[in-house]
Amino acid sequence: MDKEVVAWKNKGRIVNVNGHQVFYIKEGSGPNLLILHGYPFNTFEWKSVWDDLVKKYTVFTFDYLGMGFSDKPKDHDYSFHEHCEIVNSLIGFWGIKQTHVLSHDLGVSIAQELLARDIDSKNCFKIQSLVFMNGGLFMDSYKPRMIQRLLSQSPKPIGKLLSKLLSKEKLEKSIRPIFGPNTQPTDQLINQFWDILNYNEGKSIAYLIGRLVFEKLNHQEKWISAMQNTKIPMCFINGPFDPNSGIHMANRYKELIPNPNVKLLTQNIGHWPQIEDPTGVLSFYQEFRNEIHENS
Repeated sequence: MDKEVVAWKNKGRIVNVNGHQVFYIKEGSGPNLLILHGYPFNTFEWKSVWDDLVKKYTVFTFDYLGMGFSDKPKDHDYSFHEHCEIVNSLIGFWGIKQTHVLSHDLGVSIAQELLARDIDSKNCFKIQSLVFMNGGLFMDSYKPRMIQRLLSQSPKPIGKLLSKLLSKEKLEKSIRPIFGPNTQPTDQLINQFWDILNYNEGKSIAYLIGRLVFEKLNHQEKWISAMQNTKIPMCFINGPFDPNSGIHMANRYKELIPNPNVKLLTQNIGHWPQIEDPTGVLSFYQEFRNEIHENS
């Protein structure tokens, strides 16, 4: 396994949550910040902004069940409800009562569910603010990749076979088009992503996790209502080049969300802003936090 990935793994710890081993990292000092990663990799996607964030915040992050260095049960019904239950269990374990949230990709959907739970007073903690980055906030504007459709919409036996047949070359072919033209992933990053996906046979259940992409359809009304009615400060930091959830998603956010706070990175930044433009992400995130402070 790549030495940077090993170093990231060594940074974290394991805790038992409802009978499953969950990998987490807690580092830094200052106000609490919970970071939610995307699909199909893990918290390693935040490595380029991590050192700067932990200088200002106490940063908490974890690998979702079925992904990264957490347990990957093969016969399991993965759900947004379970992911949020794990978040609440970890919040209790960490002993915190409130936190800001920064989310990306699949993490934005988990954040939406947490927000809906907040409206119904079902969380054990207070969400102080919420930042979304490139992800399927609104399914009427989301444009999933073909590999996502094949893995997540095929009958389970076919999805299982497709996961088994997934190669590093096929993974790379699916990833490169959603990066910006000038911020393409290095060969090392592709290898790192491949290592993470394969850890503890994770590739074999990619189709099970991928099914969450279209489960979002069942939650859209609830999630959008929560976003429209919450008093929690929110912001959407967007890489506009992303064909999945780029400028079209940002425009939809402006249409649906009252007093929308949208911060667009430069036009050639794609789906992974924290990797492609870490400086821009950090700058916009700090700008958002400053806005919260000024308005409080």
